Amino acid sequence: MSDFTLADLERIVAERSGASPDESWTARLVAAGQPKAAKKLGEEAVETVIAAIESDRAALVSESADLLYHLMVVLRIGGVALVDVMDELARRTGQSGIAEKAGRPQ
Repeated sequence: MSDFTLADLERIVAERSGASPDESWTARLVAAGQPKAAKKLGEEAVETVIAAIESDRAALVSESADLLYHLMVVLRIGGVALVDVMDELARRTGQSGIAEKAGRPQ
């Protein structure tokens, strides 16, 4: 079992975002801006869905890793810390998913 966490990934993305875009894919995505990074996140989400629908476990693992990585890049560009996302998830665990969804603004 791996000790690697999403916090580790967030730290690596932060470190690599400051590198030269010629040397780092992360830096290249950050330099391209949020629209490019968000588009890439969407592509990875679709590929993850396809892997799930096709019951392709290996692809699901691989695409999920890509999805989480690109999510961390989008969060970084957006100035959103992982802890903020985790705090929101923790807040939601205090109620059922149905009640939480009903309480969202329309």
